[in-house]
Amino acid sequence: MVRPKQKRGREPLPPPLPPAERTVGQLVAETLRIYGSRFWRSVALGVGPAATGLGLALIGGWWRLAFVLTAGALLMSASFAAATLVVGERPVEGRRLLDAIGVGWLVFLPVPFLVSVFVLPAVLWLAFVGLAVPAVLLEGLDLRGGLRRAVVLARADYVHAAGSLATLVITGFLTSTVLFFVLRGQGEAARSAAAFLSLVVISPVLFLGGALLYFDQAARAVSSRPTPRRRRNAEVPDADDADAARRTDAQVEPRPAP
Repeated sequence: MVRPKQKRGREPLPPPLPPAERTVGQLVAETLRIYGSRFWRSVALGVGPAATGLGLALIGGWWRLAFVLTAGALLMSASFAAATLVVGERPVEGRRLLDAIGVGWLVFLPVPFLVSVFVLPAVLWLAFVGLAVPAVLLEGLDLRGGLRRAVVLARADYVHAAGSLATLVITGFLTSTVLFFVLRGQGEAARSAAAFLSLVVISPVLFLGGALLYFDQAARAVSSRPTPRRRRNAEVPDADDADAARRTDAQVEPRPAP
C-alpha cells in the first residue's frame, strides 16, 4: 500500500543579513516588511508628499517653485524624520526633530532643480548628504555636524547608498504609476484623488528605505575603520634596559600556578 505524500510545510526564510552586509534587494525587502508590520504609522508618512503633489498640481507659475522650496521641502523633510523614528523605534524628541527637519529642508533645496534636468543627479545628491536627517535625529548632532556625518556615511559605501536610493525611487515610481491607473476614474477630480491616494500609499517606501539605509551605512562606516596598530613591544618591558619602562614598582616574575 502506497502512503500518500505528506505536504511539506513552508520552508522558513533565511535570516536577514546584518546591516553591514545587507544588499540593495534585501534593503528593499526589509523596507516592505517594516511597512507591513507598522502599517498605519507608515501610511501616515505619505500625507506630506501627497499634500505636496496636490499643491504642485493646483499652483502654477513661479508660485509653484516657491511652494516646493518652502512648504513642500518642509513636508518632505518632516516625513523623512518621522520615518527615521518609525524604523529606529525611537521616541520623539522635540528639539532634535526640529533640527532634523531643518537640515532636511536645507538638503532638499537643490532637489527640484536637479530633478528638472534628470532624476539621477537628485538621487546622487541625496545619497551623498541625505543621511544628515537621521544623523541629526539619532546622534544629536547640529546642522554642520549632521552634514559632515552624512558625508562620512556616504563615503563608507557610496555605491550601496546610491544604488539603494535609485532602486527605491524606481520601485516607488512604477508602483505608484500602476496604482494611479488602477484608481483613476473619469473626470479631473477622480484623477486628482487617484494621484493623491497613490502618493499616500507608495511614498512611505522611499522614506522608510532611506531611514533604513542610514543603519546600513553606519554599520559599514564602523566596519571600514582602520584597526589601531598594536604597539611594537606591547606591554613587555625592555629587555636591554630594565629601567626603560620607568616603573616605580619592582618587576617580579609571576609564580607558576600550583
